[in-house]
Order: sequence, then structure tokens, then C-alpha cells
Amino acid sequence: MAVTGTDFVSLPTQDIERARVFYRDTLGLEESKQWGEMPAWEFETGNLTLALMDPSAFGQEFRPAGGASVVLQVDDFDAAKADLESKGVQFVTDKIDSGVCHQAYFLDPDGNTLGIHNRYAG
Repeated sequence: MAVTGTDFVSLPTQDIERARVFYRDTLGLEESKQWGEMPAWEFETGNLTLALMDPSAFGQEFRPAGGASVVLQVDDFDAAKADLESKGVQFVTDKIDSGVCHQAYFLDPDGNTLGIHNRYAG
């Protein structure tokens, strides 16, 4: 097997319409397509598709994406953080400075961990 890339990451939701509003309007991601008639929508981040889906429609139990996180690259960390906070997003971490990047984490409406990230050093 030769892996050539990563196509998408699935994130579970209990309310697909609430999730669509959050990812489209709050995060500003491009909504690309629905999985047929299923309660699942894809959103584009530039290099990875986020697939939001109601697992109960696929015979699975809802569980937030535990210890994993999806971290979104932003050009201006401080502006992105302020923008999200102005839209009601509450960060669960302070700004983290690793010496090469800034990052901070928050939860989506279903408890999935997301973050924003900007690498400022090579």
C-alpha cells in the first residue's frame, strides 16, 4: 500500500444544522457538499476536508473526537483569536508560544477539540 495523502477527517455531531452554522459562519470555512441525503457535510480548509457527520445515521454511537484535535492554520493568530472570541468562541487554553508557533484550543458545539495555529519561525 502506498499512501498518497489524507483526504478528510470526520468529526461527529449530534446536530448537523448547528454544526454547519458553526463551521460555515463562525469559523468561515467553505461548505462544499453533502453526503447524498445523509446528515453529513464537508467543509474545506485549503489542504484537508473536514467531514461533519451524525454518526447515528451510520449506525454508530456519538462520541466527541476524544484526545484528537484538528488545528487550523491562520495567517494572523491574534486577529483570528479575537475574531473567534467576538463570535462567542471560548478558548480552553491560553495562547501557547512553543518558540516556533502560536496556538490555542477551543471546542466546537459537540465537544470536538479544534485549534488555531500560526508558525512564526522556520
